[in-house]
Amino acid sequence: MTQDLRQLFSQIPAIDRLLHDPQITPLVARFGHTQVVNALRERVQQARQSILQAQVLPAWAQNWATAVAQYLEQAGRPAIRRVFNLTGTVLHTNLGRALQAEAAVHAVCDAMRYPVTLEYSLDGASRGHRDQAVAGLLCQLTGAEDACVVNNNAAAVLLMLAATAAGKEVVVSRGELVEIGGAFRIPDVMRQAGCQLVEVGTTNRTHSKDYRQAVTENTALFMKVHTSNYQVMGFTASVSEAQLVAEAQAYGIPVVTDLGSGSLLDMRTCGLPPEPMPQQLIADGVSLVSFSGDKLLGGPQAGIIVGKKELIANIQQHPLKRALRADKMTLAALEATLRLYLQPETLFENLPTLRLLHRDAAAIHEQAQRLLPALAAHYSPAFTVAVQPCLSQPGSGALPVDSLPSAALTFTPVSGQGSELEALAARLRGLPVPVIGRIAGGGLWLDLRCLEDEAGLLEMLLQ
Repeated sequence: MTQDLRQLFSQIPAIDRLLHDPQITPLVARFGHTQVVNALRERVQQARQSILQAQVLPAWAQNWATAVAQYLEQAGRPAIRRVFNLTGTVLHTNLGRALQAEAAVHAVCDAMRYPVTLEYSLDGASRGHRDQAVAGLLCQLTGAEDACVVNNNAAAVLLMLAATAAGKEVVVSRGELVEIGGAFRIPDVMRQAGCQLVEVGTTNRTHSKDYRQAVTENTALFMKVHTSNYQVMGFTASVSEAQLVAEAQAYGIPVVTDLGSGSLLDMRTCGLPPEPMPQQLIADGVSLVSFSGDKLLGGPQAGIIVGKKELIANIQQHPLKRALRADKMTLAALEATLRLYLQPETLFENLPTLRLLHRDAAAIHEQAQRLLPALAAHYSPAFTVAVQPCLSQPGSGALPVDSLPSAALTFTPVSGQGSELEALAARLRGLPVPVIGRIAGGGLWLDLRCLEDEAGLLEMLLQ
């Protein structure tokens, strides 16, 4: 080792000495002795590597306290963080889907902080069923005989099939063999549930006779799958649930439906086309209906099954139910969300998903105009900031070809260089509360449909 390298290594302070540095002592109080020591060891190792590879100390070695503090701040930053969702997608899967109502937030806090009646009956001081309270609300809202809850709709479909059709045939239209995010495919789920898939019809046209001709002594179910994340248009034909129930009754075969993003509200009230609703399918005679809790319903991630009491009882007794059941926080949030539906007069005010879907485009445009002057001045002269009309979308596989008029703040680099645009998007993602937009048409678009914390966004963007 050369004299120069020895001199550089000698400039690396001992960890014990650093621990007694007056600037590092407060870090021990804040982060704990173990984390500070580990951070110091990491920085010492980095300094040694820098000397061996580049024959120089890192620039941060001029101030060890600052370097260690930055390291600890970054390491201690939560992996799941709050962001501003300005993508234009209301139910953004990657950003957590539905925002929870304040009533649901309070219910979850209580379930986390205190003992709760999860499986305890106050009436008889005995063990109850964890789905009981939520099942009662779901029956009241949908007209079903009974209901159960699991951790998501994929689990609901798996459990529904395993409990009612294991080892038997399930008849499904070819046009409904969907794949959703994460490569979740209906045929794969059927195999895992122990069912035999029987495809009928064609991709674009399926008729009642196709189901009739598929019936054998081993047929357990007719199944409908709502194609919530795509749409087949043109020369098409399909069989409604009501028609299928009429066909199935002649054979004594139950009809089950996977609604996916199921809504308890007519989406026309939000200016969107109607989505099939569980209560209508139950009224049509469908035996079991499954749908998500965290999409158009606006609640927590959950898979909900409503339907005939006898079939729900079979589902509750299946071994998979325990493996897939929802926890107390989910059930508390779901109950609080469902109770909001009992007060339709204030539902749009109190349920964030519906409130955001229902926002008026003119009000969003006015909001953008309020933000524009300060942002235009702050980002000048590198960027031109403007207000532009745009289209938002519900997201999460709901209403895939439908959109909502909205307004966006657009940032266009004066130089026209895409690298500046990418750098701006990266800088906004690096803010204390990251701002997530989308790049399109040579600009960064911040769609304001989901913006309710206007002052908070302005504080971030003016940093």
